[in-house]
Amino acid sequence: MARRSTKAPPPEEFEERILDVDVVDEMQGSFLEYAYSVIYSRALPDARDGLKPVHRRILYQMHEMGLRPERSYVKCARVVGEVMGKLHPHGDTAIYDALVRLAQPFSMRLPLVDGHGNFGSLGNDDPPAAMRYTECRPAPAAAQMVESIDEDTVDFADNYDGSEREPVALPASFPNLLVNGSSGIAVGMATNMPPHNLSEVIAAARHLIRHPGADLETLMRYVPGPDLPTGGRIVGLDGIKDAYAAGRGTFKIRATAEIEDVTPRRKGIVVTELPFSVGPEKVRAKVKDLISAKKLQGIADLKDLTDRSHGLRLVFEIKNGFNPEAVLEQVYKLTPMEETFGINNVALVDGQPLTLGLKELLEVYLDHRFEVVRRRSGFRRTKRADRLHLVEGLLVALLDIDEVIRIIRGSDNAAAAKEGLIGRFALSEIQTQYILDTPLRRLTKFDRLELETERDRLTAEIEELTAILDSDAELRKLVSAELAAVAKKYGTERRTVLLESAGAPVGAVPLEVADDPCRVLLSSTGLLARTANGGPLTDEEAKRAKHDVIVSAVPATARGTVGVVTSTGRLLRLPVIDLPQLPETTGAPTLAGGGALAEFLPLEDGEQALCLTTLDESSPGLALGTLQGVVKRVVPDYPSNKDELEVISLREGDRVVGAAELRTGEEDLVFITSDAQLLRYQAGQVRPQGRAAGGMAGIKLTEGAEVISFNVVDPAAEAAVFTVAGSTGALDGAWIQTAKLTPFDQYPRKGRATGGVRCQRFLKGEDRLTTAWAGPVPARAASRTGAPVPLPEPDPRRDGSGTPLEKNVAAVAGPV
Repeated sequence: MARRSTKAPPPEEFEERILDVDVVDEMQGSFLEYAYSVIYSRALPDARDGLKPVHRRILYQMHEMGLRPERSYVKCARVVGEVMGKLHPHGDTAIYDALVRLAQPFSMRLPLVDGHGNFGSLGNDDPPAAMRYTECRPAPAAAQMVESIDEDTVDFADNYDGSEREPVALPASFPNLLVNGSSGIAVGMATNMPPHNLSEVIAAARHLIRHPGADLETLMRYVPGPDLPTGGRIVGLDGIKDAYAAGRGTFKIRATAEIEDVTPRRKGIVVTELPFSVGPEKVRAKVKDLISAKKLQGIADLKDLTDRSHGLRLVFEIKNGFNPEAVLEQVYKLTPMEETFGINNVALVDGQPLTLGLKELLEVYLDHRFEVVRRRSGFRRTKRADRLHLVEGLLVALLDIDEVIRIIRGSDNAAAAKEGLIGRFALSEIQTQYILDTPLRRLTKFDRLELETERDRLTAEIEELTAILDSDAELRKLVSAELAAVAKKYGTERRTVLLESAGAPVGAVPLEVADDPCRVLLSSTGLLARTANGGPLTDEEAKRAKHDVIVSAVPATARGTVGVVTSTGRLLRLPVIDLPQLPETTGAPTLAGGGALAEFLPLEDGEQALCLTTLDESSPGLALGTLQGVVKRVVPDYPSNKDELEVISLREGDRVVGAAELRTGEEDLVFITSDAQLLRYQAGQVRPQGRAAGGMAGIKLTEGAEVISFNVVDPAAEAAVFTVAGSTGALDGAWIQTAKLTPFDQYPRKGRATGGVRCQRFLKGEDRLTTAWAGPVPARAASRTGAPVPLPEPDPRRDGSGTPLEKNVAAVAGPV
C-alpha cells in the first residue's frame, strides 16, 4: 500500500488527512498519464502536418510575432522566449534544439527556418551556438505551413494554462511529414521517417487525388524511395517497398565516393556525401580506431578538406600496393560510411498512434488538406457574402440618395434614422448601420461604379466558392492545382541515388595488389616507373618518352624491392609498389606518368642515381667504376633489415661514375677517360669484394685525366662506343660538340690497370671527352633537358675524329 499525504495546512486550523492508495493503481494511472503525454504532446508527429507540438508552436508563434521570410532576422532567444512563455510547457533547451533542427539543411529536405549564425554541423560534430548569438526568421516554405491559418482552416485549443489559443494542426500546403521526415522516441513506441523529394511526393499525391484507388506499385513510380538531404546512395530497395507497404522496413545508406589520383604517386578515395545524420568527425574517429587496431589496412592518410566553397570532401590516401576498390569496400563495411536506416512510420491520426504505409500517409494528408480548403472556402464565401450584403445596401441607398438624406435629417436621433431607412428601403439593420457610418464623400457617382464592379466580382467569387463547396471534383481539382504550384516553386532535383544492389560482393576484388612480374625503369632525366609486365622492353617501350631515354631497367615484381646505386657509393632500397605504373599503351607510350627520384629516395646534394639492381644474391653481383679509375665487383650481400647500404669505400674526392649489375660474370668492363682512352677487359679479372672494401685499380690514368664513363658490355651482343669531344672551357655546352659512334669490336681487350687504347682523335680546339658510353645498339641520345639528339653514322676507325652534332648530348642509352 502507498500512503499519500495532502499538503498539510497549519495544525491549529485543520486536521491532517491521509489517503490510502493502492500502489499498483497509483503506478498504473501515473504511468498511463505520462505515456499519453509523451506520445501525444511530445514525441510523435501528427500525420496531418508532420509536426510535433514543439515544432508546430515554433512556426505558429513566429507567424504571430509578424516574422516573415522577407523581413529581418531576430534573435533566436526572442522566439524561444515567446514560445516558452505562451505555448510550450517545457524548457528553453528543448525549444531551441527543435528550432535548430528546423533550420539545418542537412537535417531537413526543405528547411522551415532560415537561420543566421552557427546552427551546427553534420552529425553534430560542431554543436550550434547559444540562442543568444544566433538569429532566425521563417523560411519561405514555412509560409506554406501556416498559410490561411487565420481563415478558420484548423481547430484551436487552449495552451497549457488556458491563457492562449494554439492550433492543433497547421494547414500545411505540402506533405511535410513525408518531405522532411521525423524521428522520436515515445513510451513503448518510436518513429523514424526519412525525408523525401518534394516534387515526387506531390506528384504521388496528385495522382492519388485523380485516382483514389491507386495501388502502392503505381505510387512508387512517383516516389521510388527516400531522398535524403545529404545525398548518398541507398543500396537495396526491398526494405523500402516493405516500409511503403506496411510502415516498417530497413535500407542501407552509403556515402558517395569516387577513386581519384590525389597525389602524383597515390590514388585515393574522395568522399563528397555521407549517410544521413553521419558527420565527418565520426568517420575519422572510427577509421583512426580501426587503423590502430589493425582491422583496416591500406589507408596511408585521411584528410578532411571540407569547406564552404566545395562542401564535404573527405580524402583517403591509399597505400601503394592496395586496390582502392577493395579498400573502399572495407571502409563501407567497417565504418559509418555505410549505415542502416530503419523506417518506422508511426504518427498520430485523430490522436492515436498508428503505423502507416505510403498510401495511408498520403491519404491522411489529403483528407486534412481537403478539410482545410473546404473550411477556407466556406470562410471566404461567408466573408464575401457579408461584404456583398453591405455593398447591395449601399447601392440601394445611392439609387435615392436624396430620400436617404431627407430621412436622416428629419430624424431626431440615430435610432430614428435607422428605423426610417429600414421602413423606407426594406434594408437590414446591418446594411442600415453601414449606410449611416459611411461618409457622404463616398456616395458619389464614381463610388457607385466601383460598388457595382465590386458587387459583380463578389458575386462571381461566391459562385466559384459555392461550386468548390458543392462539388467534390472541384475541391480535388483545386487542391491538386495548389500542390502543383508548391512543387513548381520549391521542388528540387533528387539528391540520393537509388541502387538495387551494392555491386560486386566484398572480397571479389583482392585487397592487395598481386605480386605480378614487372620491370622498373630509370630515365635519363631522373624519372622512375614500372611497367605492367616483366618481359624485356620492346623497341616501342624503350622509347618511353619522345624527350627521354631509359638508362637502366631491371626485372622485378609489383610487391618486390629493387636497389638504386648512387654516385656516392650507396645502395638504396626502393619498394616497387611505390612507383607509378605506366599505362598499357601502343604506338608511342611516354614516361610522363613516372615519378621524380626525389619523391622516392632521400638523395643528398649533388648525388646522382646511376643504375638499378635486382638485389638478387644469387647473381654475380655489381660492378662499379670510379672517377679515379678504381674498379670493384661487389659480393651480392644485401641484408633485408637495412634500407641503405654502402657498396664501396671511396677515397677523398672520388665518386662512382658508372655501375651495373652483372648477369653472367662473363661481361666486359669498359673504362673511358677524359683524355679519350678506352680500356676493355673481362669482369673475371676483378676479384669480388665485400661491401666495405675500396676496390682495386681499374685503369691507369695519365696526369690530369679522369674516368668519365664506366660500362658493362656483353661481348656476345652487337655493341658500340659513343664518344663526344669538347673543350675544357666549354663544359657547360656553350658550343657545338663533335661525336663519334664506333663498333665495340674495334677495341681490343687489354689487361686490368693498363692505359687502354685511343677511342677518338681530337680536332683543333678540342682537348677532352665530355660524354662517353659503351653498350648495345641501337643507341639513343638525349640532351640535358631530355630532348632527342640524332647520332652520327658509325665510324669503323677506333681513333678517328668526330662529326658535329645538332645538339649537345647529356645522356646515351641502348636497349634495356
